[in-house]
Amino acid sequence: MKKLLLILATLLLSAVALRAQEEFEPEVQLPAAMDSTLLGRSIFSVIGPGIEIIQSTATRQALDSYVRSNAGKTLSGYRIRVYYDNGPQARGRSGAIASALREQLGVAVYRSFESPNYKVTVGDFRSKEEALRIYNALKGTYPTAYIIKETINYPR
Repeated sequence: MKKLLLILATLLLSAVALRAQEEFEPEVQLPAAMDSTLLGRSIFSVIGPGIEIIQSTATRQALDSYVRSNAGKTLSGYRIRVYYDNGPQARGRSGAIASALREQLGVAVYRSFESPNYKVTVGDFRSKEEALRIYNALKGTYPTAYIIKETINYPR
């Protein structure tokens, strides 16, 4: 009888110890999503005053080398189609819209011709949420704009 009670007590204590470990196990944190609003900008330009970053020149050169090596790569992502037309004024209108958007947004603007249509698309967004931020700002001026899934350039 004593052996049976000893075995039951040992099993009970083991179960309690295992349960305690499960409760206090740290959660796994997922990596932060890429913010496309920083594309083409140095992180050092957005840090703000009063913060000093000290890094070796080798570290900076390694980062620059990595960015240059990825410059030609593409990946699946999203863009915003702002203009799509094949009318007689489409060529001039697409050029004017592309120029205005480059000045207004400061993000990549692509103008293309796919017979017989001229197209203007905006951005290289890795997620639809990033594209929605710019889309919401543009939909007042360009009510026919829409988000498309497309091959985008690798972030620079």
